Amino acid sequence: MTIMVSFDFLNCLIFALIFLVPTLCYFVFFFTKPNNGFDMPPSAPSLPIIGHLHLLLLDSIHKCFQKISSKYGPILHLHIFHVPIVLVSSASAAYEIFKSHDTNVSYRGDIAIDECIVFGSSGYFRAPCGDYWKFMRKLIMARALGPQALDRSRGVRAFELERFHKNLLDKAMKKETVKIGEEARILVNNTLGKMSLGSSFSVENNDGKKVSEFSIQLADLSHMFCVAQIFHKPLEKLGISLLKTQIMEVSNRFEELLEKILVNYENNVDKHQGTEFMDALLAAYQDENTEYKITRNHIKALLAELFFGAGESSSSTTRWAMAEILSNPQILERLREEIDSIVGKTRLIQESDLPKLPYLQAVVKESLRLHPVGAVLPREFTQDCTIGGFYIHEGTSLVINAYAVMRDPNIWEDPNEFKPERFLNSSILGKEEERKEQALKFLPFGGGRRGCPGLHLGYTLVETTIGVMVQCFDWEIKGDKINIEEGSGLKFFLDLAHPLECTPLLRTINH
Repeated sequence: MTIMVSFDFLNCLIFALIFLVPTLCYFVFFFTKPNNGFDMPPSAPSLPIIGHLHLLLLDSIHKCFQKISSKYGPILHLHIFHVPIVLVSSASAAYEIFKSHDTNVSYRGDIAIDECIVFGSSGYFRAPCGDYWKFMRKLIMARALGPQALDRSRGVRAFELERFHKNLLDKAMKKETVKIGEEARILVNNTLGKMSLGSSFSVENNDGKKVSEFSIQLADLSHMFCVAQIFHKPLEKLGISLLKTQIMEVSNRFEELLEKILVNYENNVDKHQGTEFMDALLAAYQDENTEYKITRNHIKALLAELFFGAGESSSSTTRWAMAEILSNPQILERLREEIDSIVGKTRLIQESDLPKLPYLQAVVKESLRLHPVGAVLPREFTQDCTIGGFYIHEGTSLVINAYAVMRDPNIWEDPNEFKPERFLNSSILGKEEERKEQALKFLPFGGGRRGCPGLHLGYTLVETTIGVMVQCFDWEIKGDKINIEEGSGLKFFLDLAHPLECTPLLRTINH
């Protein structure tokens, strides 16, 4: 009911903003001409006042952008009400931006709701690239997500993967149907919780499930975040705070849970092992002489964004990948043969096996190409610059349509087909050549300095999770076939329109 009310409010707000302007009635059928001047990028036809909003209401935002760019060009100048936007759907333009203008587009724009635990002013995700962001990135990579830190926490992930397997085994024995996305989300959040908070994050008390529930609620409010981001300044002047009220209700309860877990950690700090990440955060919070002194809100916001971002993105990728695997029996068979030949049938797949499983890696990459978690990459230009020969003004919003770039028929053969083999060919290239090629056309984790710092952990979690599900179980799907339809509306993460519900069937394996 809450989501329904929120969606109705969003529709009412949009249409009210459109139809309450009397002059619009006289101009609604008269399009303005595209701006094809020398300086600015070309534009699509727009309407008075609302600009190009009418072109973005009929489908998912990335698909609307794709349709616009396919008709009017790969670099476009658009505007939604008062917000100027440069839309980039070209791999070469995206590469130019990240190579030559990375610092200029490292800003993610103004924060719509400062107090929100996710994407608020205390968070890492939307922070400007100043002292705080640089300090936190260094800490995150050194103590949590960098290669050496991941090696030190490998045992935690192995334990949680074994727990995940036992849970599916129990459901298989009971012939219970599971929602693959939910199971993957709980696994990821349990893993992240144990990696960062040790025994204070209680799997037995369902802390992982509680965190997952808040992640789902925040994801369901994606459309409200987007509206708040665009209209927060005009709405504040009008005294409208309904969007903020509903978002903050979820945010406050999420923060209460994180505060409870954090207090438990502090009260039992001598009992923990392998929690160097949280120890480093608390040191930066408590030590007056630290390199950069952070607040308690910084810690909770970072945890919230870690759970929300990593939990939702990893579970979404796992769901898409399994949907494609189960829809293509030949891919499932080839993947299972590779795992059986390398891992065998006497033990579970391990992280150390992943470099020897190129087809599994290719399946995950192909899933990310076809169904990128972040279908559009929003930034903001902080200085005037030239992109693709076009002049861009400071303060203009940048939207790179990663969905369109990774389905561009000019650089991808059969771009709408699920073909993992395309990534097997790239794996034989030299490392430097492969890196440049991927930077040019493969953008599932963004690009530049604001690219996702957890991509290595993300790959590891998704690949081992899929590995266990393929290695140990057959899957009976619910219904005649799997529905690969994308969810509609404004969403943070690209997801299936319907849950992927399957029944695990025990496959013969001794370990």
